[in-house]
Amino acid sequence: MSRRAFYRWRKIGHAPQDLKLPNGEIRVWRSEVTTWLESLREAA
Repeated sequence: MSRRAFYRWRKIGHAPQDLKLPNGEIRVWRSEVTTWLESLREAA
C-alpha cells in the first residue's frame, strides 16, 4: 500500500490504530496492521 493511500484511509478513519510521536512521525504496530489487513481480506 502506498503512503498516500494509507494517509487517505487514516484521514477517513479506516486505517489501523497509530501512534503519533512528538516529532510528528507516525508509527503503527505490526500486529495492528496484520489484523487490519486480515479484516480487509475477509470483507472482500
